[in-house]
Amino acid sequence: MYDEELRREKQTVMTGDGSRTLYSVEFGETYHSDKDGALHESLQKHVLSAFRLKHREKRLTILDICFGLGYNTLATLYYVKKEQLSTQIHIISPEFDRGLVESLSSFVYPEEFATLKPIIDALSRECYYEDKQFKIEILIGDARKIIPQIKERFDIVYQDPFSPAHNPLLWTKEYFAHIREVMKEDAVLTTYSIAADVRMGLHENGFHLFMLSGEKIRSWMLASPQMWESLDFINMELKKKRNPDAKSLRDIMFKGYK
Repeated sequence: MYDEELRREKQTVMTGDGSRTLYSVEFGETYHSDKDGALHESLQKHVLSAFRLKHREKRLTILDICFGLGYNTLATLYYVKKEQLSTQIHIISPEFDRGLVESLSSFVYPEEFATLKPIIDALSRECYYEDKQFKIEILIGDARKIIPQIKERFDIVYQDPFSPAHNPLLWTKEYFAHIREVMKEDAVLTTYSIAADVRMGLHENGFHLFMLSGEKIRSWMLASPQMWESLDFINMELKKKRNPDAKSLRDIMFKGYK
């Protein structure tokens, strides 16, 4: 399913908000929505969506899947610094493309990340950064193998791999079972995908689902073991009655699963 030869082939793409992303030849798509904008997408669909529910916490553990160009992690740091939050942040992020991580010190990020350059350089060199407020660990390898071994329990999960069409093993029912195991009971998962099979995979693992939207950006979703009354709840039992053929993705459907 994965191709190490093609993995090295990437092209820079300008996105709708003026920030840059990359096009992956291996997966046949960009790392971020070119229409929504790389920075705008990370902030709106992941960081702000999660922090609106978690901003009062003194300490947050975040699982960022997968690290890629690091926009979600860096946008988190940018937001925390901008809002002058004192929250202690620990981010763990699997990423199987070591070459990409090593190249990030020379990637042209948006101006908003300018003060984060020392952190970017440290992550590029060592896959690790730590100071008094932030701790970031990039774990090189297959997320499916790494996640079940993680001992930490997470408050926030950024579910942001390549799309189900191009990277389905990070969207299956079995995969979401592993994610559920490493989440706290009041944790939240953010994702850009609102596909029916993704919803089913989350629902079958006991998640409540919520639709989120914003101006000039496509709708996205939040999932949690906990019910959040302030959010727009997706009634999956009703949707299953209306569409009885809807099914989750399963590992066995895809060549290369183990």
